Amino acid sequence: MSLRVTVVEDEEALGVLLRYNLEAEGYEVEVIARGDEADLRLKEDTPDLLVLDWMLPGLSGVEICRRLRQRPDTAQLPVIMLTARGEESERVQGLSVGADDYVVKPFSMREFTARVKAMMRRASPEKVASVLSAGDLELDRSAHRVRRAGRELRLGPTEFKLLEFLMQAPGRVFTREQLLDGVWGRDIYVDERTVDVHVGRLRKAINRARDRDPIRTVRGAGYALDEQFLAAKATSQRMKLKEAAG
Repeated sequence: MSLRVTVVEDEEALGVLLRYNLEAEGYEVEVIARGDEADLRLKEDTPDLLVLDWMLPGLSGVEICRRLRQRPDTAQLPVIMLTARGEESERVQGLSVGADDYVVKPFSMREFTARVKAMMRRASPEKVASVLSAGDLELDRSAHRVRRAGRELRLGPTEFKLLEFLMQAPGRVFTREQLLDGVWGRDIYVDERTVDVHVGRLRKAINRARDRDPIRTVRGAGYALDEQFLAAKATSQRMKLKEAAG
């Protein structure tokens, strides 16, 4: 299950941009434009992390944060506060009401997503899987190791990050632009054809002659881990378990 992030931001363009970048990192994202609506929503359901704008219609981000810290169920909820105010006194106020981090607009999306990842690791280490599995593929983030059907594979650093990105959301189709942003970052220019080159290298590294290619090319869209491949492997594993039990 994906980690969930709630974004409370009244600037529509920024809300769309935050959703896009967070979803590209594999998070499930909900965007709310009003502070009063967010206050009600957070009483119904608690995400894994909250991104909260300072100035909001209906109810300020500062007041929302203060209320969250007074409730036992949200007292430890990780909160990143966004604001155009960069003065020290404003940062102190935001942190004093319970924000865990404070980001001043405008900001780098690459730095922002890095902050989100770091906070998720600290706040929910049990939810951030060290080992990703899809079909007969297994990727160990901490050991930087990939296996297929128990066989260790040799991947370059870019191919490793590309496979890791795809394995975070099996079956989901990622555009070349999303893959560029997620693997290479938004702050550097890389031609979209570079994605095709590295997907080709990744396929060569993970597939033998009789292996089924788990990476699906979606014409005009991008790439995904093939759901049929994953389903076939799951069925094969169930049959083996039945044979062993019988």
